[in-house]
Amino acid sequence: MSRVTIYTDGACKGNPGPGGWGVYMRYSDSEKDLFGGEAMTTNNRMELQAVIEALRALKRPCQVDFYLDSEYVRKGITEWLSGWKARGWRTASKQAVKNEDLWRLLDDALAHSQHSITWHWVKGHSGNPGNDRADSLANEGVKLFQAG
Repeated sequence: MSRVTIYTDGACKGNPGPGGWGVYMRYSDSEKDLFGGEAMTTNNRMELQAVIEALRALKRPCQVDFYLDSEYVRKGITEWLSGWKARGWRTASKQAVKNEDLWRLLDDALAHSQHSITWHWVKGHSGNPGNDRADSLANEGVKLFQAG
């Protein structure tokens, strides 16, 4: 399996407001940047969308190292998702899971992939070059939907 390193990030100007997602992918000597956004969204939705878009960009099974600065997404995938599904997409306190539509998309993408994924948390805005690049790309996504 090919080994791919992926950094993802989301950004939002206002929460909700115009938002963007960014993905920086590195494979061997190759690099790829992806970004997009929405006119009215939240930061957490953009963080989730970045991971979904990164998975969509992979064309064959890979060993993937995902680096993200969102504990919401990392813990959601590694700790909370199985419980939400077992409870019919409810939290432990019986509340509806926020962003359920994107969590379902992400769950489906993971279930139908043959990737071997390791999830890593990195501190945002701390000088990590990959995270800084993903952040910059997410902000490019915001610009697509900002007025003026």
